[in-house]
Amino acid sequence: MVIFRYSLAASLIAVAAATPTFAQTDEPVIIVTGTGLEATPAAPAYDTQEIDRDQLLSVPSGRIEDALSSVAGFQQFRRSDSRSANASAQGATLRALGGNATSRALVLLDGVPMSDPFFGYVPFSALAPERLAQIRVTRGGGSGPFGAGALAGTIELESAGIEALDGVAGQLLVNDRGETESSASIGSRLGAGFAVVSGRWDRGKGFFTTPADDRVPQSARAAFDSWSTQLRGVAPLADDVELQFRGLAYRDARTLRFEGADSTIEGQDASLRLIGRGRWQFDALAYVQARNFTNVVISSSSFTPVLDQRNTPSIGLGGKFELRPPTGEDNVLRLGVDYRRSDGELFETAISAFSGAVTARRNAGGTNSDLGLFIENDWTLGTLTLTGGARLDRWSIRDGFFSERDANGLPVAAETFADRAGWDASFRGGLLLRPSNTLALRAAAYSGLRLPTLNELYRPFVVFPVVTQANAGLRNERLEGFEAGLDVTPTETLSLSLSAFDNRVKNAIANVTIDTNLRERQNIDAIRARGIEAGAKADLGKLSLNTSISWTDAETRGSGFAAALDGNRPAQTPRFSGRATLAYRPAIDWILSATVGHVSAQFEDDLEMDRLPAATTLDAFAQVPIMGKLSLVLRGENLTGETVVTRNQGGSIDLSAPRTIWGGLRYGF
Repeated sequence: MVIFRYSLAASLIAVAAATPTFAQTDEPVIIVTGTGLEATPAAPAYDTQEIDRDQLLSVPSGRIEDALSSVAGFQQFRRSDSRSANASAQGATLRALGGNATSRALVLLDGVPMSDPFFGYVPFSALAPERLAQIRVTRGGGSGPFGAGALAGTIELESAGIEALDGVAGQLLVNDRGETESSASIGSRLGAGFAVVSGRWDRGKGFFTTPADDRVPQSARAAFDSWSTQLRGVAPLADDVELQFRGLAYRDARTLRFEGADSTIEGQDASLRLIGRGRWQFDALAYVQARNFTNVVISSSSFTPVLDQRNTPSIGLGGKFELRPPTGEDNVLRLGVDYRRSDGELFETAISAFSGAVTARRNAGGTNSDLGLFIENDWTLGTLTLTGGARLDRWSIRDGFFSERDANGLPVAAETFADRAGWDASFRGGLLLRPSNTLALRAAAYSGLRLPTLNELYRPFVVFPVVTQANAGLRNERLEGFEAGLDVTPTETLSLSLSAFDNRVKNAIANVTIDTNLRERQNIDAIRARGIEAGAKADLGKLSLNTSISWTDAETRGSGFAAALDGNRPAQTPRFSGRATLAYRPAIDWILSATVGHVSAQFEDDLEMDRLPAATTLDAFAQVPIMGKLSLVLRGENLTGETVVTRNQGGSIDLSAPRTIWGGLRYGF
């Protein structure tokens, strides 16, 4: 934390020093945007959807993960949002390529990977929608220039600039359980640059995730208390070069199922980014992340602590450099290199459920790294745009260890695991044809790579009564896929999209049942997902409609030890999901909207023993101007009171949020 504070201060001084004062009024005005380089002409060749700021600010739950759910095919490992889920289960994936709690989609904030260096989860509670300008979701597409880990796709979050956050803005809401959500930001132009400070604090007693008939005196509400703060500065260094700084700090505490079953996540991130928009365009990025996780597991029989995962410190280091040489108006060449290193370890204490005495102390961890080189080129030939690229990754898994001592400090196990390293090549290519102003045809093929996380390699865990063992011998996952689609815009107010895809993750890491209440992380042959994605947007003046649906036939391929899984759907994977939002804007700053979402049945486990029923929910949002920039905001979650089952392990069930009504004031956003 101390190192982070000093680096934050130093970076702020650098930004301030780089900001010119413009004392002479005849100097040319330099405009900075705070964004990355523009998307390339061939980006639409892949299945890409955008979520704009208006959509982000009108999410009925106020959560970033629900905003992402407007893109059908997006899912977390469980159906719970970041107020009532254990953070380690917050993996993000697309196209039904899930099956475990680690992210198979790469989530980027201003170009920085946001997945936890140890676990691979995404800290959704630290990503406030009101701080963002837009989100670009690419389903599929392979790793390409984004970095290793983009198997199922890439989710690019872009911070809002000074145009959206100039001056003071804030909101305060309270719901019918007395929980609060508050956020504020202050933005100011500094010469030709700008700075924005923002913060958010969500807290509440939560709801009972346990069904009423299954509760015991020790059952607890899913209480949550999370805060995050971000400082962002942008300054010009030349007419076409700008420096961007971002510092993010957060902490999130939650309780799940029983009194004392508390978990926390916390992090401090800092990044510097240099953007050049001249003839030789470039994007140079460097970042550091300090993260931690704690978790107390409570026995469901004795209701006493049985495991204290008291400390899981991890560090993420990385960067990226991309160069776009001047190759002509109809050609965009991208050359680059990126690097990410994840270093972390786990400290945990096992406790007897009967005596309360310590039975074992464990320590495990290691270091993963990936260095990638990439090249990609787009050619525009009239109405046809072609793209092709290659990526070469040098990966390493090293310094892995696991140790255990008994209550007296005597060694029970002391294992070190052999270092591994290698090279992997990935490719992707596509085309975009616009035969008319109303029709675009696209096709793409691609491959990608994901290293197993430190969590999958070295950390066992328990979700009573099931024990899941780690596996230090896990191999890298490999993606191969292709897709084709079309986009139709018959009028300026109507757009339609349709995509068909076939994706396969080889050596997919899954939690495989090997005995009664015992699973182990293992590489199975593959997860194959074939499906159709469709979307429609209509803007009829004051009325608008936004829909997205996804139907996926996903199945595991297993042989040998995993033969029992062959043909099963991956755990936590629905066949169908869809959302539709109807919005009415009778006047400026007014909005009334309703969202219907549906997710089909899915299975908790790999053997398809425990079923999660289908669920349909109705949410609503209203913003009514009061005076100037001040508005009344009303939100409704799960207005029909649908029972949404998020976990079912042998009849032990968790539920998602019940009907919840929010009300409050918003200023400036």
